[in-house]
Amino acid sequence: MIFTDAHVHFWDPGVFTYPWLARHPELSRPHTPADLDRETDGPAPNRMIFIQAECVETQALDEVCWIDQLAAQDRRIAAIIAYCRMDGSRSNAAQIEALRAHPRVRGVRHLIQGQTDPDFCLRPGFVAGVRQCGAANLLFELCCVADQLPNVIRLVEQCPDTAFVLDHAGKPDIRSGRLDPWREHIDTLASFPQVVCKLSALVTQARHDGWQPSDLRPYWDHALAAFGPARLLFGSDWPVMKLASSYRRWFETANTLAADLSSSDRAALFHDNATRVYHLR
Repeated sequence: MIFTDAHVHFWDPGVFTYPWLARHPELSRPHTPADLDRETDGPAPNRMIFIQAECVETQALDEVCWIDQLAAQDRRIAAIIAYCRMDGSRSNAAQIEALRAHPRVRGVRHLIQGQTDPDFCLRPGFVAGVRQCGAANLLFELCCVADQLPNVIRLVEQCPDTAFVLDHAGKPDIRSGRLDPWREHIDTLASFPQVVCKLSALVTQARHDGWQPSDLRPYWDHALAAFGPARLLFGSDWPVMKLASSYRRWFETANTLAADLSSSDRAALFHDNATRVYHLR
């Protein structure tokens, strides 16, 4: 099966500093495309979208250069989503211009999840930076938790000329089986034509040691109903997803959850939409 993994990370703690890995020592080792191939146990993506791995901010552009080097060796790395601080400053604009010098960079991400200020993504500088991304023809990846979705909606409202990708379906609380008000917020986000959604990392939002496909089904189905198969992308969130699942199990689960789709809709979800959203060849 030909498929694009629209959400993978690569990192090497021997080259870059990732403070967050201190909380997950089981992941604190190099993870490269070769490691992914060894761990997939069968289904390996034909193309991959690299998502910034949250190294320290001063190393962000070096991370892009490192991924460019990996992509020269492994052409499956088709696009890069880079880190860029959103503050609307001249420095912000300069960072965006520096990223545009790297042809594989298709967008940027500045994490909203983990921020203690509930209005973080509505700060004027943040909004201005996201607008600058749109003006530079770079998309913005929204990584937030479900409780932050109301303010994410307000951010999207203020940036009509920026394309957005919602990571991990907005990180619903699958572990607790909580559907609302996540469903309402997803419906609202789906009403904006410039927003698409990744069905990625659902397993890490569930019980890591005992999730079943049935736990994920209500969230998968609602995202599908809201966005439709033309605005959904498959992703793994490897290697973070290893906290809850092997690559093979998540890929097979996603195929099971998508079993009722037509062949064309399945192709859209697993491959074609990523081609369009990330402007791949």
